Amino acid sequence: MNSRHAFLNASALILLLASGQAMAADDLLYAPEVNVAAAESGPQGFYMRGDLGYAGWTNGGDPSLRLFDAGSGRTNSASPGNTSVDKSFTGALGVGYQFNDMLRADLTGDYSDGRLDGSGRASIPCGGEAAGTTCSGRLGADYKAIGLMANGYVDLATVAGLTPYLGAGLGVTQLRWSDVSLRTSCVPGAAGCSGAAPLNQSFDGKSSWRFTYALMAGVSYDMTERLKLDVGYRYSQIADGGIFNSSDIDGLDDGLARHEIRAGLRMSLW
Repeated sequence: MNSRHAFLNASALILLLASGQAMAADDLLYAPEVNVAAAESGPQGFYMRGDLGYAGWTNGGDPSLRLFDAGSGRTNSASPGNTSVDKSFTGALGVGYQFNDMLRADLTGDYSDGRLDGSGRASIPCGGEAAGTTCSGRLGADYKAIGLMANGYVDLATVAGLTPYLGAGLGVTQLRWSDVSLRTSCVPGAAGCSGAAPLNQSFDGKSSWRFTYALMAGVSYDMTERLKLDVGYRYSQIADGGIFNSSDIDGLDDGLARHEIRAGLRMSLW
């Protein structure tokens, strides 16, 4: 009798455990799916850009002249005391790559033009004039600058679609000077002038490649998912070089430093 009760109790326990395991299996079979989404990466890919700028202030370009005196065999230098470089518009086109939501880089081709005018008085005589006189001169020339720049940027935090950024660039610029006009006239001093008319000369301008660097700061605005508006400030410095050469006189400049306000569009390609 006791054996029969023990057998029945054991059978009931086995059935209870089996039904519990079946219910647990059903719960696992019909459990809701859990999706584990991959973490989204920052924006990456190529982009194109185009910019227009206004160089409201261009510093430098101050010309200096080296004059060779065939009679004495000496070389003298003179620098016009008053120079000006006119304000001009600039432009740039480029292609770049966005590495992540913070870093990007691009290659740009830059264009600008302008005019340099200088006037002043040298402490040496004009050609053919007596010692004790000085020489007054005016120099003028147009220029074109075509540059190739490699630029890097750091995009800071984006707030309400606005992203401030900082950037820097290195490259080269071909500075092309047009025909250079030079007008000189004698100024009497301890000695009198000969009375000769002012001398007007024209020289072929030089073209040379020069080291260039730039610093940028600005803000971009998300117009659409793929299109951004850039507005910013750009400072650039073109190294010094030659303006013209001749047999008895050379012209040099001390480089061009430009302060620009630029606006442009940046479009993601994919």
